[in-house]
Amino acid sequence: MRTITFSQATLEALDEEMARDERIFVVGEGIGPRGGNFNTTLGLFDKYGAQRLRDTPISERGFTTLCTGAAVTGARPVVDFMFSDFMLDALGDLINQTGKLQWMSAGRLKMPIVLRGCFGAGASAAAHHSGYYHTIFMHVPGFRVAMPSNPYDAKGLLKTSIRADDPVLFLEHKGILGTKGEVPEEEYLVPFGQAAIPRQGRDLTIVGLSITVLKALEAAKTLEQEGISVEVVDPRTVAPLDIDTILQSVKKTGRLLIVDEDYPVCNLGAEIAAQVADLGFDDLDAPIRRLSGKAVPAPYSQALEADLLPTPKTIAQAVRDLLAE
Repeated sequence: MRTITFSQATLEALDEEMARDERIFVVGEGIGPRGGNFNTTLGLFDKYGAQRLRDTPISERGFTTLCTGAAVTGARPVVDFMFSDFMLDALGDLINQTGKLQWMSAGRLKMPIVLRGCFGAGASAAAHHSGYYHTIFMHVPGFRVAMPSNPYDAKGLLKTSIRADDPVLFLEHKGILGTKGEVPEEEYLVPFGQAAIPRQGRDLTIVGLSITVLKALEAAKTLEQEGISVEVVDPRTVAPLDIDTILQSVKKTGRLLIVDEDYPVCNLGAEIAAQVADLGFDDLDAPIRRLSGKAVPAPYSQALEADLLPTPKTIAQAVRDLLAE
């Protein structure tokens, strides 16, 4: 095993897949010689050229719809939105064309397209560059949504995303791009719809998502010193969502806390809570609790932004409160 960063892992995945399959090409703003705003294509322009790494104007609807057509005809485009907020400029075509063409053609058409972008608050990027949109695409039939929390999963899920015949949102939290982890040198894939359990526990289950998995793990270390054993579940993909692993964990611990930085109304936590209440109610020893970001756009001020999001400290306190129920 090597230790590399999240960004290095995804860059390696893209490079390997482009070398394997010449049908893969990337479009986006600044992804050519500059290598992308987040180094998502760093060094690949010199290797694969302008035909396969195409810098675009600021026209998200234009190049997204172009790539939808390319995918239908057999190419395998990767659309690099830089910030996931910019996907919204193409939302109508994404929902009505990219997400529906396979169904409308009775499966005769495939849609092998990856839509990737960085998301999340915490970096003073303000309201237009810090949003959370995974629940929108979870709601729309036809889309896969991958949200890795570590370099190993990032590489394996991106390779799986590129090889899929469905439209896939690959979402990367800005706050974890520099985090390091062990990644094998040999070929591997991480399947969709298979949650991971990065920490075993007996007293309470925390379901995190992307960066909140790391925050939950940090909180669990603090709580361990108090004799509290927390199990952490990382869904890895939210469409499909591995509810079975979550249910098995809740059956063991009897308590569930869901932590997501997204706005609190209609977020992933609400969906998981509804499914666990429906399918695992008898295993619960206390009410399901959620810890979310606040229902406001991300401010530019670091002090205000810090008050917006769950932290290891607030997660630990939410665990204590739930254990007292």
